[in-house]
Amino acid sequence: MRIGELSRATGVSVRLLRYYEEQGLLDAARTPGGQRVYDADAPRTVRRIRALLDAGLPTRVIREVLDCVCGSDAEVEPCLTPVLLDQLHGIEERISRLQDSRRSLTRLLAPAD
Repeated sequence: MRIGELSRATGVSVRLLRYYEEQGLLDAARTPGGQRVYDADAPRTVRRIRALLDAGLPTRVIREVLDCVCGSDAEVEPCLTPVLLDQLHGIEERISRLQDSRRSLTRLLAPAD
């Protein structure tokens, strides 16, 4: 499957597919003419990448865990639970800091009595 076909099959732009390859998330063989050729499971890999990105994982983490994703596009092996829990805790900490910032800004904007 060539890059345009993969793009159409997944709804992911050619540019993003190239980026995934640059980041080590997606592998492609090359024809003698230099064109990318993806194997039959590439659409599934792209869907898994998208699911992990949608979950807020950075590409460096996805690169580490992508091979452990199994079953459905978002199902993971139990060995990934600690990695994903770390990511979840990081997101929860950022949300907490943002809520603190919102409270501070709200106080600053409140009219003086």
